Amino acid sequence: MTFRQHMRQQTVSTLGQLTDGPASAVYAVTFRVDSVDQDPRFPYLAVGCPTEDEPARLLARPDAPDPWEARWHYACFPPSGLEGIRILGNDAEHDPHGAALHRREAEADGLWYEDDAPPDQVQDERGALLDTRFRELCVEPARLLHTEGDLVRALGRPVPVLLYDMFAPEAMFTLARAANPPGPVADFLAGD
Repeated sequence: MTFRQHMRQQTVSTLGQLTDGPASAVYAVTFRVDSVDQDPRFPYLAVGCPTEDEPARLLARPDAPDPWEARWHYACFPPSGLEGIRILGNDAEHDPHGAALHRREAEADGLWYEDDAPPDQVQDERGALLDTRFRELCVEPARLLHTEGDLVRALGRPVPVLLYDMFAPEAMFTLARAANPPGPVADFLAGD
């Protein structure tokens, strides 16, 4: 199994766990792109699912945020939307199989490095490539959740899959366009 296949399989499995009550209130699936200790060798994806009750709660407060922010801004998400309900990738604690696959492929591609070698410039270049590849890899399973019908099977309807790269927050609209067909993501993109 490749790391790409593992990520696809695990995102579908995570959606499959949302078959009861909360699934009916889920209005988006979130993919928070991050890395362990901000190290590009250890990227991970936190799969989340914000539900309708959180924006409703925020909008009922006297100091309510803008309606778009209450619904779509990652800072307003509850832990299930921002921190996720499952972590996938090169995180040995939460996804040991994914961590082994990612490292093996990074080594095979000549991108892995140890802390003490090679020189910092080479580490930076390899780290940037690892980061770019992982972000691109995260778009693919998001897109496939739509095209393969996984969202409709799990949630009963299409919802947007929103990718939040914590190191490039300005990329969220570009990533959302790449990961979703126009319909489900239209309300989110209205904030662009």
